[in-house]
Amino acid sequence: MQGNLFNGSIPSLSGLRGLQFLDLSSNNLSGAIPQYITTFDGMQFLNLSFNHLNGEVPSGGIFRNSSAIDIRRNGKLCTLCCLGILLWLRKSNKEKRSVVGASFSHFLLKVSYNDLLDATNGFSSQNLLGSGAFGRVYRAILDTDEKPVAVKVLNLQQKGALKSFIAECEALQNIRHRNLVKVLTACSSIDPQGNEFKALVYAFMENGSLDSWLHRQIDDVRPRRHLGFLQRLNIAINVASALEYLHHMCPTSLVHCDLKPSNVLLDNEMTAHLSDFGLARLLYQSGEDVISTMSSSSTIRGTNGYMAPEYGMGYHPSTAGDVYSFGVLLLEIFTGKRPTDDMFYGKLDLRSYVKQAWPEKVTKISDPSMFLGNEGGMTQQLDGLLVKVFHIGIVCTAELPRDRKNMLEVTAELNKMQAQIPCGKDSEKISWVADESC
Repeated sequence: MQGNLFNGSIPSLSGLRGLQFLDLSSNNLSGAIPQYITTFDGMQFLNLSFNHLNGEVPSGGIFRNSSAIDIRRNGKLCTLCCLGILLWLRKSNKEKRSVVGASFSHFLLKVSYNDLLDATNGFSSQNLLGSGAFGRVYRAILDTDEKPVAVKVLNLQQKGALKSFIAECEALQNIRHRNLVKVLTACSSIDPQGNEFKALVYAFMENGSLDSWLHRQIDDVRPRRHLGFLQRLNIAINVASALEYLHHMCPTSLVHCDLKPSNVLLDNEMTAHLSDFGLARLLYQSGEDVISTMSSSSTIRGTNGYMAPEYGMGYHPSTAGDVYSFGVLLLEIFTGKRPTDDMFYGKLDLRSYVKQAWPEKVTKISDPSMFLGNEGGMTQQLDGLLVKVFHIGIVCTAELPRDRKNMLEVTAELNKMQAQIPCGKDSEKISWVADESC
C-alpha cells in the first residue's frame, strides 16, 4: 500500500493477527502509530516512512528490532531524532545488510545464491547480457514457466559497488512507473567461498539496450537493426516520462545521475525502461534548500560525455543534471553519434555539432538509418519535427543549469510533437514512419 495518497490516521488492522509485512510508506498518513501493532508476534517488517505521523513511537513488539522498522521522514514522532537518524546513517556492513533486508523483505520472490547459480547455469558466459563498472548482468530462468529474468551480480571487490547496491535498493523500493525497469527481488547472501554476495533481479527486456540499437557492436554478427523516426521519438518520450516521474511526481525527488543509452532497456514492444539506479540520489527539501543524500565530501560519478558540466566543479546532484544528460541522449538518438565520438575534439562536441546545423541543415546531421525504406524522400513535416527535437536537445544541454528546461516542459513538448503525426490512413503517406502503427 506504499506510494498512494492515503490520508488520515492508520485504520484498525488489529484483526489481522497473522500480518508479517506492512508497508504504508510514502502516503499522507497522520496521527499516532497504533499500539496494537506491538501485539503482532509474527510481524517481520514495518515501513511507515515518508508520512506525517506524530506522537510517541511504541516500544514493544517489532519496535524492539530497529532493523525491522522504517519510520524516517515523520517530523513529529517523538523518538525520530534518535531512532530515525540512526537507521538512515548506520555505517557498518552489517547494518547496511539490515537496511537492504528491510527494503526488500516485502517481495514475495525469495532467492538464494544457489538459486541464482542454477538459474544462470553457473553464471555462464553464454548467459552474460552485459557488464558495467560494478558488476555483470546475466539472463536467468528462475521458475518452472521458463520466463527469463535479468540478474545483476555485484562485483563487491570493486570500490563503490556495495554503495551502489545500497543506493539502488533505496531508490527502487518505493518507485513504480511503466517506464522504469521493474525490480523483482534482491539477494544478499554468502557464496561457497565465504565471500559476500549481492544481486538484484529485474524483469527481462527482450530487445536489449538502446545502445545496441543505435551503435553496432564490434562482435555483433547479427544483421544491423534500425530504428525509424517515430520509434526514436517514442523511446525519447518514454525516457522523458520516467524522468518526469522521478523529478516531479515521487514523494521525494530522485535524480538518476547516469542516464545513457546502455541504461535504457527495450521490451518486446520496443517500450523503453530506465534502468541502473546505482548512482541515484534522493533530494530532500529543507526550507528553501534542496539536500542530496550525498555527503559534501563525495564526488559524483557519472559517464563521460553525458555528465553535466557543473558536476565537474563540485556541484551536488540535481534534476538539472539529469536534464543535461537527457539532452545529450536525445541528440545521440537522432544523430546516431556518441558524445565521445572521435570526430569530437577541441571545442567541437555533440551539442555544438548539432547547433551549427540547426535549423537549416538538420537533415544532414540526422542518422541516415532512420530514413531507410523512405522511397518518397524527405517530407517537409519530418524536417520540421527534426528542427523541434534538436532544439529541445540544444536547450537541455545548455551550460548553465538555469537555462535548461525541466522534464515537465520537455515531456509536454515531445508529446505535442507526437500528436502532430497523422495516424490511421494518413500514416500511409508518411513513409519515414518505420513502424506501421502510431
